[in-house]
Amino acid sequence: MTSKLKPALIGGVIVGLLSAICSQIPIVSLCCCVWGIAGGVVAGLIYVKGSPTRVSVGDGAIVGALAGVVGALIYIVIALPIALFIGSAAIEEQLTRTGIQMPLPGAALLVVGALIAALCLIILATVGGLVAIPIFEKRKDPMPPPPPSTGGVGGGYAA
Repeated sequence: MTSKLKPALIGGVIVGLLSAICSQIPIVSLCCCVWGIAGGVVAGLIYVKGSPTRVSVGDGAIVGALAGVVGALIYIVIALPIALFIGSAAIEEQLTRTGIQMPLPGAALLVVGALIAALCLIILATVGGLVAIPIFEKRKDPMPPPPPSTGGVGGGYAA
């Protein structure tokens, strides 16, 4: 069986880096979902190309989910500190300016938001892995073996 580690790491780097970097760019941050799906598709493609046997859709989902987990970890490590550094004070200022009393400080809101985004990346990468298999897997199912021979005509038992 082919290892899912290499495809998951490559797809996860795509998910995590592009999501973390692009989340800081105002208009491009709207495409964050695309990077999650794209990383899952790339992981599925690499897995199909490296597998000597036909790959099932379930295997695509697994490799996509693994890529999503790797990507989510990378996203949290990169994007969360940047968001905390840049956005925590701005969120609290806006909340006090509008008069909204929040039970959580701005930093806690950013952490919760990053965790929700990471979960969404895992789900989207899983979808990407699911989609990749029907697109890239072109091998046909192997023919089933013929039924066993009964040893004679009629197939009954000798009396």
